[in-house]
Amino acid sequence: MDDLISEIQAMGIKELWVIKEIVILITTICVHFGFSFFFSKLTKASKHTNTIWDDVFVLAARKPINLAVWLIGISIALVVLGQHYNSPLLEYVAMFREAVIVICLAWFSWNLISEASVRFLEQDELKGEEVDHTTVDALSKLGHLVVMIAAVLTLMQTFGFSVSGLLAAGGIGGIAIGFAAKDLIANFFGGFTIYTDRPFVVGDWVRSPDKDIEGIVEKISWRYTQIRRFNKNLLYVPNAVFTTVALENPSRMTNRRIKETIGIRYEDIAEMAGIVEDVKAMLKNHDEIDNEAVLIVNFNAFNASSIDFFIYTMTKTIAWAEYHVVKQDVLLKIADIITQHGAEIAFPTRTLHIEQGNPEQR
Repeated sequence: MDDLISEIQAMGIKELWVIKEIVILITTICVHFGFSFFFSKLTKASKHTNTIWDDVFVLAARKPINLAVWLIGISIALVVLGQHYNSPLLEYVAMFREAVIVICLAWFSWNLISEASVRFLEQDELKGEEVDHTTVDALSKLGHLVVMIAAVLTLMQTFGFSVSGLLAAGGIGGIAIGFAAKDLIANFFGGFTIYTDRPFVVGDWVRSPDKDIEGIVEKISWRYTQIRRFNKNLLYVPNAVFTTVALENPSRMTNRRIKETIGIRYEDIAEMAGIVEDVKAMLKNHDEIDNEAVLIVNFNAFNASSIDFFIYTMTKTIAWAEYHVVKQDVLLKIADIITQHGAEIAFPTRTLHIEQGNPEQR
């Protein structure tokens, strides 16, 4: 292309600059369609391979390269136009071309990180392996941040800004910015703490006894965590909050607890020992009760209208709905045991004692 332009200029036919522009346009279009055809073939070929990295590379590079072709073509056309009109803007075209290359490389790197993250998660899901969305998401965001910072600094250097001077000034300005953006910085480091310590991950059920926070974690960003409440409302919690409050993660429980107090009538006190023993035996033989965990059944208290025994045991399941099915079965079996012993479950009652006095005193 440059040789063609030089030959035309050597012939002294400067009036043919329009033809030069047309040639540049046609060449750019041909190169664009050539790359498009090449990448379409690569895309089809990559689908028949076992590795994911060829798919990632092709998808990440396709659009940035097409953009680079058009923008470089435009920069060459601007050179021709500037030479024809002797425009002082000609000296900025090289700067423009360098900026285009930086932007396209940054776009390619950004797409590469995004596509790699998606494909990595999809591959683990297809293999049936445990998918760690939180770690992959954190590494992806960190990679995007590095790409963005590198691109911005390179573009500043390209446009003539002193990056070293900016970094030196940043030491002074950073103090002022730090005070002004202390909440933003606190949220950033709160997000970093979540990613490193991992008190919860996406999909976990979390709640805090200190704050009105409870629900399923849907997203963890560098500034806030998105939680879906059980009433389906969305809650956005700044990450700095999680560094100062106590947090409970019920998703990581090993068992669910059944803790109930049951009362029978005072007249059935003779049956209490037998009822307690039978209930304990029923729980030990129950398929959904974890016998390796704590299991307690004991006569507990003389209450106002009943004598009480309590049960304390753990289910094998941690699923909320299944737990209630198991608990219902346990309580119904306890009711049957009480009935088998000829006793009854107590309810609040009052006994009225009427004193039989001398009729003459009434």
